[in-house]
This record gives sequence, C-alpha cells and structure tokens, in this order.
Amino acid sequence: MSAYSPSAGVPFPCMSGQPSYLELFPSGEIPHTFFTYQWWEDEATTVFWAFDPHEIKRVIRFGLFRDNNLPRKSLQKRDPQAITAFLYSLVEPHEMAFIDNLSHYQKVEEIIRRCQISGPPLEPWSWLPTKRDSDLPSIAIAEAIDTESHLHFTRISFEELVRYFLGYRAPSVEWFLQQHTALYIHLLNYLQMFPEELGKYKEVEQHLQTRSPFAHRAVNRCLHAMRQPVPASPPYPGFQFIAAPIQQLFKEHLPSLKAILLELSVLGVRFTRTYVHAREMNWTKPFSVEIPLLDELDLTNPAPALDFAKTTTAVDEEYFSGLSHKSFVEPDAIIKRLLVLWELRSLEVWECCTGLPDMIGYIQEIVEALYTCRNYHSFTSILSGLYKYSTSHSTFTHTDSATNRMTLTPVLPPALAYLLDPTENFVAYRQEFQTSPGLPFLFPHIREYQQHGPPALHQLFQQLQRQVPTN
Repeated sequence: MSAYSPSAGVPFPCMSGQPSYLELFPSGEIPHTFFTYQWWEDEATTVFWAFDPHEIKRVIRFGLFRDNNLPRKSLQKRDPQAITAFLYSLVEPHEMAFIDNLSHYQKVEEIIRRCQISGPPLEPWSWLPTKRDSDLPSIAIAEAIDTESHLHFTRISFEELVRYFLGYRAPSVEWFLQQHTALYIHLLNYLQMFPEELGKYKEVEQHLQTRSPFAHRAVNRCLHAMRQPVPASPPYPGFQFIAAPIQQLFKEHLPSLKAILLELSVLGVRFTRTYVHAREMNWTKPFSVEIPLLDELDLTNPAPALDFAKTTTAVDEEYFSGLSHKSFVEPDAIIKRLLVLWELRSLEVWECCTGLPDMIGYIQEIVEALYTCRNYHSFTSILSGLYKYSTSHSTFTHTDSATNRMTLTPVLPPALAYLLDPTENFVAYRQEFQTSPGLPFLFPHIREYQQHGPPALHQLFQQLQRQVPTN
C-alpha cells in the first residue's frame, strides 16, 4: 500500500517523517442514492438455485453480492453432471479432454474463472510536470493531463464500475482515484520547487474545468494548497455522468435481476464503444442506458417472432404515414427521424448480439418474420446490425489460404441476406420491392430520387400506398 490515501489535500508531517494528505475524494465521487435493501443479492441467490447457465454467467460476471464465496458454495452443491455440462458450454471443443480430467471442485473453480471478467492491467500515473514543458501552451498541458486521466478510466472494467456505484469495493476504481492523488502530489511538489509556474497552471486549471473532473479536482486542490485564488472545484461527484444512470436502472427494474443483467450486458458493449474506443472522453454527457430494442424484445418473456414483427410493423406504419414527396425534395423531420431510427436500431442490434450472443437466434427469427410482413424498413435495419456483428466477431471469419479470400459465415439464409447487398444501389432489394411492395428501405429510394428525379418518387409512392396511406 502506498504512503498516501486515494484522496489527499494539504500535506502534513507525521511521526514517520513522511507527509500525509487530507482526502481529495472523500465522497468516492458517486451520487448518494438510497436503496431500502440490496434486493439484487437475494435475487442472485435465487439464480444459483434455479441453475440457468446463462443467468449464472451474468450473475458471476457482475458479482452483485457481498459474499465472494456465494458462487463457489452454490455450485459445489450441484450435481457433478450438471456442473460438467455447464463447463462444457463455456469451453472450446479442443478443451474437452482437459475438462474431463478435472475434479468436481476444480470444475467449479474453472466455471467461476471463465465467467469473471479480467480487466486490463492497472498502470501508475505517468504524466509528470517538467520544466521542459514550460513553453507549451497551457491548453496542451491540460489536454495531456486529460488524456492520461482518460487512459486510467479505460483501465476500469464496466463490471467494476457497476459494483462500485452500488456500494461494493472495487479495487480498480480505488486505484483510479489514487492515481489522481498521485497527480496532485507530483504537481504540488513541482510547484513548490518552481513557484514561477503557478500562473501557467492556473490557466491549466481553467482548461480542465471542461475536461476530467478528477484531474481538475487534483489541480484545483493543488493550487489551493499553494494559496492561489482559484474557485473551488464543483461539488458534484466526478462519476455523476455514469453513476447516476446506472443507479437509476436498479430503481426502475426493482426487483428483476434477470432483466437488469440483460441490460447491463448490452450496456457493457456500449461503455466500451463510448469510452474505451473513444479518442476523447466526454466527462459530462450522461451515459445513455436506453436500449429500446431490448425493451421491445422483453427477453424475460419473449413473444413469438411473428407477433413481434407485426407489432413493429404497426408502429413503423405510423411513422411512415406522414411521409410525402416533399420529404424527399427537402428532407423534413419525418424522413430524418426514419433514417436516424434505422441507424440506431442497426447499432442496437450489434450491441445486443455482442453483449448477448445467445439471443442471435431469436433476432434471426424476427428478421425472417419482418420479411414475411414486407417491412423492409425494420428488416434491413436489423439485418444490418447482424452483419455488423458477424463482420466484427472473429469466430465468424474464415480464410481460404489457397485463394487468399476471406468469407463470413452467413447469419441468415442467402435468400434473405442478399437483399442488403449494396451493389448497383441495392438492385436486388429494389427488384424485390417492385414485385412485393411494403414499408420501404429508404436509402436506395433516396438515391434513386437523387439520380432520376421525381419519376422515382411517383413509382415509390404508388407502391407504398398499397401498404400504408400517405399524406
């Protein structure tokens, strides 16, 4: 353990001669919320007794229980054959022989190991103030500090953050705060050595006000320790932007751990895309926890695929009812909304398939049902999301070494998948639409209008009127 706490303020001498520090992050940087009781812990125990492997994997992954031995004790009591079957579902075929040689206890340990998420290795704070950087503009220094703070944030797994926001210990989060304390100490020592740099770092502090709240807190408190007249750092918690939405989920889903773990599994994918793979970090925009597709699918009680397709088509018909020729001539709110919803739905499908691969089969059934309903709008949107998943998921990729060509394992029968082929402005889809009209896939029709003018719209609306009245 280091000589300083995860939070610090002004240094004070102590008996050992080493300085100690006041707390820099006394609140833990999360909003204070109140739960009558941790209902999810009772639900977790129920999941282990019900013994649904998919649900158990998610419970172990997020670890929303105080007794770390709960999974171990619960699984060790299960029938050995059930444990073996569970472990088989987690391994690759070439690992089967290895599994057969394990004892019951070892199989339980292997299940737990494979269900848990290992975060990236934690790194110490490495940005250091130097005289060599004195000539850099203050904004460049602020950006460098913010980049370092962002890097350390990406070292925290989504699962650890969720646990931390619910009041559990999370070592990677504690390390993250400790590293910002290290920034405070590095900078305090530097400014005590080079007080002529105070003016520069007052400007840096101003630039950090719109960047990492943790880095800003460290620099701001450092300047206060140096008795500089700077405003106090904002009182709101640094994790407000993501902690508040996550905490709210546990209030809205009360008391359904199954539903909330499904949502968290998808949000873990969104977290990675939003923060880990981002060039710059937005520390103030609330993390979006809305997943309309998942709400509509209701995986805790899924409807037959055809029923889902019919409901979706009825909703889409309402959206298309306001579409007119003018929507194409000068894009209005109606067509813009349809295009945005198409892209958002495609992205949600990719998120859901990545976070919950066991639901891919159900989504495939829905795509086929939407085709039956001639709802090309939602059909192509969801199919597009499946393609995103199959393209980015390495286990779906195969390479022919003889021809040096890579192909993708189809996620749908070719008789349907070819309709999303963009060749010649989706010629296959356009031919299908002419013979079997329905709710249109708008992008090819927009391109047709751009290339051929009003005649393309007359043909589209003649066919569209067979499906839904238009203005």
